[in-house]
Amino acid sequence: MTERKPPGVPFESWADKQIRDALARGEFERLPGAGEPLPAELESGYDELWWVRRKMAREGLAVLPPSLALRKEAEDALVAAYAAPSERIARKIIEDVNVRIRDMMFKPPPGPPLGKKPYDVEEVAREWRQRRAAAKGNAPGSAV
Repeated sequence: MTERKPPGVPFESWADKQIRDALARGEFERLPGAGEPLPAELESGYDELWWVRRKMAREGLAVLPPSLALRKEAEDALVAAYAAPSERIARKIIEDVNVRIRDMMFKPPPGPPLGKKPYDVEEVAREWRQRRAAAKGNAPGSAV
């Protein structure tokens, strides 16, 4: 605990002496965050939700507008459909994401536009079959 400011000593010089003494004792060394830049939120002004943003960043969470989240989901669904073990499963994956795309096309939420139309299920199935045939043709032990 620090000592009390003596009467008659200006506060500034008393505080400066306290800091100098603590520096001499090494009390400011190895503090958390030493040598690192200040957090960006200190430079950008007060934000009521600073703690939410920090927690989301720490836990690797992100919140996208619904249209952008669906766009990402649709791209992931296409990749999953091409990797599906059967054509029936590939078709099901694409049909499910197409339902969500159509819903958003007719009831757009606030935010950026979806910018995506439903996938052609037959085209995806055709591509799935071509990829499957190419993988079998390149499989070890197959006649080339």
